[in-house]
Amino acid sequence: MKLLITGAASRLSRELADSLSGEHDVTLTDRTGVSTDHTFVQSELGHDETTNALVRGMDAIVHSGETDRNASATDRLDAAMRGTYNLLQAAAEEGVPRFVYLSSLRILDGYGEDMVVRETWRPTPTTDTAVLCYHLGEFVSREYAREQKIDVACLRLGDLEWDAPRAPSSAALYRDDAARAVSASVNAEISGWNVFHIQSAVRDERYTTLVAQEALGYAPAQRS
Repeated sequence: MKLLITGAASRLSRELADSLSGEHDVTLTDRTGVSTDHTFVQSELGHDETTNALVRGMDAIVHSGETDRNASATDRLDAAMRGTYNLLQAAAEEGVPRFVYLSSLRILDGYGEDMVVRETWRPTPTTDTAVLCYHLGEFVSREYAREQKIDVACLRLGDLEWDAPRAPSSAALYRDDAARAVSASVNAEISGWNVFHIQSAVRDERYTTLVAQEALGYAPAQRS
């Protein structure tokens, strides 16, 4: 399967490319050039033929809602909305069947820690730029799916844990589980708009992943 992964400058996207390249033909893209062992195509994700050419022939697109922390709030919001819109439009025009949007469970931070928050609950985004970008990217993706232009799997990812073991948060997500979730969402038989909460199996986990387990076959590793 041919996969396009956006946000190549982010650690998450590069880690996903490494994990998925064993089973898939992976291409990375970003607005600026980056060093990578994978095929890389620089793209602004503009509303033009270059974006169509970027997605042409892809079986699925994995689009990161993460934005450049060093950019201005205006540029980050533009990337979250217009960049996502342009990518979806090109994907729909080129007949790409699957779009995976990588969002964040942070858009649900408004709920208390004692609540088990499900996918049907309304997001509570703050005005924090990163959180707002994830939320707006979800909105754009949802509208495309509801118009039946493309099937979208929205993965709301937990707090990514990368390095030395430490006491994880109640919404922790380890790199291997993140890769499992993305791989499952690329292959799953789903249609329209779908939201899945993705975190690892940790003590007092805050978000249930039952929907992802049932619909995607997502199986987080069991940790002691």
